[in-house]
This record gives sequence, C-alpha cells and structure tokens, in this order.
Amino acid sequence: MARVSPFERYAPDLDAYHERARTGPCFVCGIVARDPDFLGHHVIYEDDGAIAFLNGWPTQYGYALVAPKEHREQATGDFTAEEYLDLQRVVHRVAEAVREEVGAERVYILSLGSNEGNAHVHWHVVPLPPGTPYDEQQFAAVMLETAGALDIPEEENASLAARIGSRMEGA
Repeated sequence: MARVSPFERYAPDLDAYHERARTGPCFVCGIVARDPDFLGHHVIYEDDGAIAFLNGWPTQYGYALVAPKEHREQATGDFTAEEYLDLQRVVHRVAEAVREEVGAERVYILSLGSNEGNAHVHWHVVPLPPGTPYDEQQFAAVMLETAGALDIPEEENASLAARIGSRMEGA
C-alpha cells in the first residue's frame, strides 16, 4: 500500500474486533456514555441528537463516525424524514470539516454495521488523501482488512479531533 500518510500502518486483531462487535456492549452507546472502555474514539462534535468521533482504528487520517445518540439500528427505518435529514446535516458538516482539515481529495460517506454486530446505526466519513493510487481507493481505502489501521499517537488524535471540532464551530 502506498504511503500517503506519515503514520505507520498495522494489522489489528480482526478476530478480537469482530468478537467484541458481536458480543460486547454497543460501542456508540459506550462513547455517548463516556465509558472508559471506549476512550480511543475522540469526540469531535456533539449536540442533543448526534455525536461525531474519530474512528479508533482509522484506515485514513481524519476518519470519523457520526451517529444518533439514541440507540437506533436502521439507517432509515428508525427515523422520521425530519430526524434523518437533521442527522445528515451533521454528517455533511463533519465531512466538510474533515475534508478541509486533512486536505482530502474526496470524502467517502457510508453506513455500515450489522444487526449481528455494531448494530447502532452510524455513518463513516472517510477522507481520501491526495495521491492515493486508484487500486487503493474506494473500499480498499475504507476496510481494515485491506488498508490496515493507522498508528496515530494519542496526542495527535486529540489535537485532530479539536481542530475538526473547531472547523465545525465555524461552519
């Protein structure tokens, strides 16, 4: 994989990740509750209905997640049209703040999860760095299995979250 980031990549323990996703507590609810087991996900934005935070295992620098604070599992069916559009406004604001902060050439936005694991609906906001070769874009850039995770120091993640949050305040 091309090095478009100054941070080293590592292969996380995917078996342990999937086991926790399928049998552990809801990670989004844990982040909302500020459970110490979920401190690696730095919050970048929060309002009464939504929360946005950095991915704890980012494949790209600035990779963020946006979720409703209330536990909901369906990307559309658990929302009124107004609630859904309000949440998508947050997704848009996060994506623009991330894009501007990290200088992404493109931002991928997708909702992933499963009723069998990571059931709390959330949207992935994944910035693609300039110069990423075509065969390392799209799903290859998003998936841990293909991209690996960036080893970003804790202090840098905290600083990045604060900078993205500041951009959202100005939006």
